[in-house]
Amino acid sequence: MPKPPKQIEGRREHRPGLGRVRAESSPGGSAPRAERRLWGGPGVRAAPHPHSSRASALRPWGVVGAWVGRGVCQRTRAPGKERSQNERMFASGWNQTVPTEEAGSMAALLLLPLLPLLLPLLLLKLHLWPQLRWLPADLAFAVRALRCKRALRARALAAAAADPEGPEGGCSLAWRLAELAQQRPTHTFLIHGSRRFSYSEAERKSNRAARAFLRARGWDWGPGGDSSAGSAGEGERAAPGAGDAAAGSGAALAGGDGAARGGGVAAPLAPGVTVALLLPAGPEFLWLWFGLAKAGLRTAFVPTALRRGPLLHCLRSCGARALVLAPEFLESLEPDLPALRTMGLHLWAAGPGTHPAGMSDLLAEMSTEGDGPVPGYLSSPQSITDTCLYIFTSGTTGLPKAARISHLKILQCQGFYQLCGVHQEDVIYLALPLYHMSGSLLGIVGCLGIGATVVLKSKFSAGQFWEDCQQHRVTVFQYIGELCRYLVNQPPNKAEHGHKVRLAVGSGLRPDTWERFVRRFGPLQVLETYGLTEGNVATINYTGQQGAVGRASWLYKHIFPFSLIRYDVTTGEPIRDARGHCVATSPGEPGLLVAPVSQQSPFLGYAGGPELAQGKLLKDVFRPGDVFFNTGDLLVCDDQGFLRFHDRTGDTFRWKGENVATTEVAEVLEALDFLQEVNVYGVTVPGHEGRAGMAALALRPPHSLDLMQLYTHVSENLPPYARPRFLRLQETLATTETFKQQKVRMANEGFDPSTLSDPLYVLDQAVGAYLPLTPVRYSALLAGDLRI
Repeated sequence: MPKPPKQIEGRREHRPGLGRVRAESSPGGSAPRAERRLWGGPGVRAAPHPHSSRASALRPWGVVGAWVGRGVCQRTRAPGKERSQNERMFASGWNQTVPTEEAGSMAALLLLPLLPLLLPLLLLKLHLWPQLRWLPADLAFAVRALRCKRALRARALAAAAADPEGPEGGCSLAWRLAELAQQRPTHTFLIHGSRRFSYSEAERKSNRAARAFLRARGWDWGPGGDSSAGSAGEGERAAPGAGDAAAGSGAALAGGDGAARGGGVAAPLAPGVTVALLLPAGPEFLWLWFGLAKAGLRTAFVPTALRRGPLLHCLRSCGARALVLAPEFLESLEPDLPALRTMGLHLWAAGPGTHPAGMSDLLAEMSTEGDGPVPGYLSSPQSITDTCLYIFTSGTTGLPKAARISHLKILQCQGFYQLCGVHQEDVIYLALPLYHMSGSLLGIVGCLGIGATVVLKSKFSAGQFWEDCQQHRVTVFQYIGELCRYLVNQPPNKAEHGHKVRLAVGSGLRPDTWERFVRRFGPLQVLETYGLTEGNVATINYTGQQGAVGRASWLYKHIFPFSLIRYDVTTGEPIRDARGHCVATSPGEPGLLVAPVSQQSPFLGYAGGPELAQGKLLKDVFRPGDVFFNTGDLLVCDDQGFLRFHDRTGDTFRWKGENVATTEVAEVLEALDFLQEVNVYGVTVPGHEGRAGMAALALRPPHSLDLMQLYTHVSENLPPYARPRFLRLQETLATTETFKQQKVRMANEGFDPSTLSDPLYVLDQAVGAYLPLTPVRYSALLAGDLRI
């Protein structure tokens, strides 16, 4: 891939550390091509490619609570030329971003030799010492973040200068894979079971997938798929924001439009539409995802456990026009097929088998296509903040929401493992679902960012983990807290000694499990992180401080701005002072984590109406007019500047690495005719991460409790992690004086049959039924012999 030239059309000045590149025009007044195509804007744009309708190239990009920087490329105007209104507005916005995080970080580096002189003065304020002792680690991480940002910027500039007919001229995911196929063609990218795929093989397979999807758009590549242009769909591009508008229509587009086209018959795919993937973690998931990106289509990652109403809701919310599903899911999806056809979805199966009428094998169609590169302009976005992907999150209430993932976030996630200190010769073990951000964006895209090898597991096996690590010489393990707990609860294994794992990266690891994990399987480093799929802030515990999720040092917060504010758990609102502004917390005080929303760190929200983002944005936090993203999480910052997770706000609790909305679970249970009232909450279970779901039930007279029907109902309508583990049968449910359900008190009472007189039941996973929670079963649960 070509690198940005040092001198283009005149003198070019680069000031390291300031994150800003300026270029003086040649007498002709034209800007460098790379800058024109990357930044665009009035009077700063490249001539459009004959096959592309791009009116402008990628607009100025910045940080989404991360590490890509606030750099801006500007073009010097000809003498006497007036600024346009847009240029004046943008220049004003740029001035407000100075100094940048690079400037602050490099200034800190310049001050480092002066520390011996400054230290006595600083020690006069003794309360600063606990944080100053970590200054070297803070500076080291800042330098790493700056290097990462510069590398990503260089890639984006090179892609902007590339030929739009070539693969390097497309979206960040397309050109990064093409770059690795050129730089490391034979290096192993993916290991799945006994199958291995190099970077060049990944490039070819994703090209076949892209051509299959383009043919579904109406393109004709000719015999063997070797033609470089199509006739039916040539030059088609989606209008900016068209896909989000389509998704925003939700049921109107995905629910009723198909029937309007004639009885649910699927129409050819249009440019920029959404294709949903309902697939387990495996190579095929990746080839199809990469292929959709190269074809200029949006992808929606659908959780594999969803069926019936929740599944249809997800497809409607993102405006999906097609669905690719695994053949092994066909049996469980059979009741949903009529509704899917009514929606007018184009249905594919990802593999051979006996398929229903109207469903074809997409992998077979891919095998007939050529594997040559597709033009980059097909996937190049109008703006780097355009949506390229939907990842579903439960949010705080209700059904899952389709979080918008931009091209910028994909680019930034390429730097995740570089920030964590992982190198291209490392081997990463990934056993997380790919429909989650942790698995897909951090695991896979992060691996692409450094060009390393990933060992992908469709399902995590604690008993096989260390054998896999020994066999594939794994050096990095990406976890959620529950996986580490599974490992420390396993009996001793010879393979757990002598392994090469040096680093564990993830989130949700409890301090007690952390200590046991390191003591048993060390020496290794644990790198705990925190972030949200739709969020604009992330934290990384780069010091390895046990139990912390990150740092709140002044330098870290300059690169990753955030604040902790006081929060009233009774009202569910931040505490404000007499002026109506929020109040920052003191060390040791739990506070709501919020992050400023700006051009450098936007909140993109969800597919659908603005009401879906209600409560996610806080206004007038510290000054009139400011806007902050509300994470919905309570964190604590200690006197040394370390952040620790405290709890989730509202009624949401976390179980098996997933956020569970109590309102969604209650609505499903209340659909049973023998239940009159339901109160769902989370309870702590000794030896388990997070909180397990528990439901207090009141029967509708004269019905009785039907445990078999209840189990069947929740199994069909709730994903496994959301199914209540405990039931508590009551005559009437306790409420407050304002008729609100008593969740906190019920959660504190727990599920001990020796202290509660109400009938209790537990979900036995092995039996597949709710059974009475007797003292014997309670003891077995505490001993770890009863799996919930």
